[in-house]
This record gives sequence, structure tokens and C-alpha cells, in this order.
Amino acid sequence: MSASSVCTPAQMSWHEMADAVLNDQTLMRDDALRILRADDDDVLAILDAAYRVRRQYFGKTVQLYYLKNAKSGLCPEDCTYCSQSKISEAPIEKYAMLNAERLLDGARKAAESKSRTYCIVASGRGPTDREVDHVASVVRQIKDQYGLHICCCLGLLKPEQAVKLKDAGVDRVNHNLNTSERFHDEICTTHTFKDRLETLDVCRNAGLELCAGMIVGMGEVHDDVVDVAMKLAELQVESIPINFLNSIDGTPLQSVHELDPRFCLKVLAMFRLTNPKAELRIAGGREVNLRSMQAMGLYAANSMFVSDYLTTPGQKAEEDFRMIADLGFEITAGDYESSKLLDLWNAS
Repeated sequence: MSASSVCTPAQMSWHEMADAVLNDQTLMRDDALRILRADDDDVLAILDAAYRVRRQYFGKTVQLYYLKNAKSGLCPEDCTYCSQSKISEAPIEKYAMLNAERLLDGARKAAESKSRTYCIVASGRGPTDREVDHVASVVRQIKDQYGLHICCCLGLLKPEQAVKLKDAGVDRVNHNLNTSERFHDEICTTHTFKDRLETLDVCRNAGLELCAGMIVGMGEVHDDVVDVAMKLAELQVESIPINFLNSIDGTPLQSVHELDPRFCLKVLAMFRLTNPKAELRIAGGREVNLRSMQAMGLYAANSMFVSDYLTTPGQKAEEDFRMIADLGFEITAGDYESSKLLDLWNAS
């Protein structure tokens, strides 16, 4: 996906681009495209520009999160990248929403480990009213007992559902755009890009923080990647997870392998410069796409998932901790599982 471009005298240098962003100027679309289309020889200079912005707002901290499903599979949607969709033949574990006891036990463990955030993730098009009532009831108990920051990822939400979650104490909702409006129908036909935007709108209107990102490498073009970055900047989302397609056997995209590490680094840098104050998280697929250059991604991103993902394995947590420590960065844990893994590593 990488292509060369010639920098004319009228164009800002990468250093000047960082200066502009740090002076609260909005990165223009042409400049965002320049990053993605830049020659690979410019990767280090681009990362240096991104790191200046990252360091300004997040210092040298790396926030770690561990992902775990509260409900797995059983999804009626036809997203081509997803192992949990109705058209997937991937052999994954399937189960309904966890009961209150198990969700509360997870919150207890999170509190005991002094974690800040507790995440409730569920597969499916969107929750039923009964499921929202269940989550809201559990969240109230969690807030009363532990006071944790709560993030929910439940799919498409109705306005009254978002309000109910906010009233119960939910702080943030994760709902990814996944790709651009132009490309959306190529990866999903059972819901629209507009449906996703509407969920983000109802969550914002309910007073919830937003976590929204994309999956890179599904066949989209550079303009699609920039479209998502610009839309997320417009929405002023608080957190952006960037996934790089990890082609899963049994899904329609099982044979798609488009990415190389240099392009992935350009993507992360572009998202940092277009969304300078947002938490930028390296999410699924980093191991298979960034490979030996994973550490370099943290010069743009300030957060990442550790260990396994929803239905795919990641590299060992110890390797992640060592990689971050080798950078001279400060490792912080955002949830129970990552905190306990970090404690074990520190004690070894």
C-alpha cells in the first residue's frame, strides 16, 4: 500500500508538521495522505514528528489493556473480518452474556489490583433491552463497591440504552468505525456506516466518552484510512484503537495479507498527528504486521493491548513488558489482567 511522493518546497517538512500540530493547528487532509504515501526512507523522520506530539500529551507512559469477552460469538452480522460473525467458519468459543456474579468477580479483581478501568465486551449487532438492564445493574454495583472506570463495548445502541448505561455509571463506550463510509459495504452489509455513526452520536449525547478506531489492511485505499482519521478527529473521540488485519482462517478475508511494518508505522504516525490528544492504542494484529518493528509503533501510540485478543492469541506478555522497558518508557496497567501480568513480570 506504500507509494513514493515528492515533497515540494511549498510542503511542510515532517518537523514543521509536528510544530503546526503542537500549535493547535489541524492537520490538513493532503498532509495526512502525504504521510501514508511517503517513501519508506522517511519513516524515521515521520515517527520523530509523531513522537514529539505523543511526548507532549502523554510523556513516556504506555497504558496496557487486556481484552476479554463477556459474550462470545452468536453474532447475526456478516462482517467479513470477524471470527464471531454469522458467516465465519472459524472454530471459536461461543457463550451468552456472563452472569452478574462473574462480572462482579472480574470487577473485584480489577479493584484489588488497583486497576483504573474495567471493560465489559459483548459480541452481537447490539444488546437487547434486557442485556442493557443486566449490564446497568452490574455497573451500579461495581460503582458502589469499587468506583472503577467502566468501558462497555456492546454494539449498536439506541438513545435510551445509552442514557441507561450513562445513568448506571458507565464512563466510556467502545464502538469502532472499522473503515470509511466509502468502503464499509465491502466488509459488512447487515448494518451501515451511518448506523455506527449514529451509535457514537447517541453515546456522546448521553454524556459518554468515546473509544472508536479502525481495522487497517482489509482492501481499503489510503483515502479510506485518512477518512477515518479525519472523522474521529471531528468526533473528538477520547481513545482510538488501531487494528491491523490479522487474517483469520474461516473468515472471508482469510487470504488477505496487504500490510508491511513500514506502512503500519506511517498509519500510527498519521493518526497521532491528526488526533494529537487522543489515547492511541495499538490493537489487534500488531504482532503479525509490525513484527520486529513493534516497539517503534510506541513512538506514535501511547497504549496497547497485552497478551491475547478477543479470539486470537497475541505474543507473551513478558515480551511486551520487556519491549516497553527497553524503550525506556513507563509501563502502566489499565485493568486487572494486565496489572497482574505486570506484577508477575516485575517479581520475576
